[in-house]
Amino acid sequence: MLDARVRRRLDPVLAGAAAAIDRPGITPDRLTAAGLVLGLGSAGAAAGRWWGVALVLWLVSRVVDGLDGALARHRAARTPGGADAGGFLDITADFAVYGTSVVGVAVGVTAAYDAPWWPFLLVLLAYYVNGTAFLAFSSIAERTGRTLDDGRSLSFLGGLAEGTETIAVHALWLLLPFWAWQLAVGWAAVVLASAAQRTWAGYRALS
Repeated sequence: MLDARVRRRLDPVLAGAAAAIDRPGITPDRLTAAGLVLGLGSAGAAAGRWWGVALVLWLVSRVVDGLDGALARHRAARTPGGADAGGFLDITADFAVYGTSVVGVAVGVTAAYDAPWWPFLLVLLAYYVNGTAFLAFSSIAERTGRTLDDGRSLSFLGGLAEGTETIAVHALWLLLPFWAWQLAVGWAAVVLASAAQRTWAGYRALS
């Protein structure tokens, strides 16, 4: 819901940062890998109940995740082509980080606060359905020539729950772990509503 507005503000900043770090030893794929490692580290820290460390690693991992695409676009402006493999790696890493982060927070809060597991399982289910909807749309839209080009590797259907909201909610879990399971219930409902919205929008767009 907020991605388009946030990207308009952040893209110039990320573009400047990408130009500054554009060195032979720094590649978009290496940044993707670094973001993945940092994100997995955040999940591990959350499982160990090191909430402050987990929060810092989470936020840094998302900044790095933004930089990989910015660097890829910066280089593509000079040498077009070759971004498909990086886009595939990026979305795979994002799914791995988001899912692992949910598990890490669940392990930490259930151990620390005797919180229930089921809200986090519900979030994972919601992510599964939501991810299926937009990935299936992207694949079919590409094959049928109905892509939505916003500068990213995939055709993203907008929804209530997008990247900005996901980053914010995961950060809130780490800031307020004693309320994490209650937040997870609300977040799962929002993501499931977003999945339904994307499914309907995708069906209409492809009809």
